Amino acid sequence: MNIVVCVKQIPDPETPAASFKVDEAAKKVIPAQGIAPVVNPYDPQATEAALRLKEAAGSGKVTVISLGPDSARDAIKHALAMGADEGVLITGPEFEDIDNFQTAKALAAAIQKLGGADLVLTGRAAADWDMGVVPLGIAQLLGVPCVTVAKGIEKNGAGLKVERVLDDGFQTVETPLPAVVSVSNEFGEPRYPQLRQIMLAAKKTVQVWGAADLGISGLGKENRLLELDALYVPKVESNVEIIEGDTPEEKARNLAQKLRAAKLI
Repeated sequence: MNIVVCVKQIPDPETPAASFKVDEAAKKVIPAQGIAPVVNPYDPQATEAALRLKEAAGSGKVTVISLGPDSARDAIKHALAMGADEGVLITGPEFEDIDNFQTAKALAAAIQKLGGADLVLTGRAAADWDMGVVPLGIAQLLGVPCVTVAKGIEKNGAGLKVERVLDDGFQTVETPLPAVVSVSNEFGEPRYPQLRQIMLAAKKTVQVWGAADLGISGLGKENRLLELDALYVPKVESNVEIIEGDTPEEKARNLAQKLRAAKLI
C-alpha cells in the first residue's frame, strides 16, 4: 500500500495556560518563550496505523507530509524515526494565516504531486484548534471517501474495515480505497523510536515544497473561507459564598434557604 500520513507541529499542550499571550489586534497567539513546539499528540497514532498496515501487507511505502514553518521538520523526523519512509515539508510565506480549507487544499495538492495514495491518514484533530475538518477537506478535494475518528483499521480485501468511536459506543464500517481516515487516540499507544532509528531519521532528506511547486494559488489571509473575527483569552470570574452553620443540618438548611431565595429551588 502507498500510504500518506499528514502530521502537524503545534504549541506544547502541556504548557501552562498562563504562559500563552494573545495579540488581540493581530488575532494571533504569542508562543510561550523557551518552550519548543511538539508534534500534534494525535498524529503519532496515524503514523502507527500506517506502519501496522504496511507491516501486515509485507510491503508498501509510508510518506509523511507536514505544512508549517521550517521547524515542522521535527514532526516529520519523529514519524521517520518511527519507521516512515519519506518526508515532505510544505512551507513558505504564502501559507501564513491560512485557514483549514486552504490547509486541506495544500495537502491535497501535495498528495497529488506524489502521484496519489491508496490511503491518507491523519490524526483525529489538531490539538491547538481542535476542529478536525482537514481530513474531510482533503477527501473532498481528492474525490475519495472519508472515515473519521478510527480506533481500529484493517485491510479487508480491496478496501478497509474501520472501527469508529462514537459518543455512545463504537461503529464498524467498510470503505473502498483510496480513502482518507482520521485516527483517534483510542487507536492505542504508538511505538517509541529507538536511538538507532532516530539517528537514521536524522540523515534522511525531507523534500521541501512551496505553493509554486504544488501549482496552487489563492492562499493567505485575504482568501480565507473561514474568517477569524476575534481571538482572546476568556475572562473567568467566580463568586464564592461560604454557607455557615454550627451543624451539618444547619448548614444544609441555610443552603436550601439561599437557593430558595435565589429561586433556584
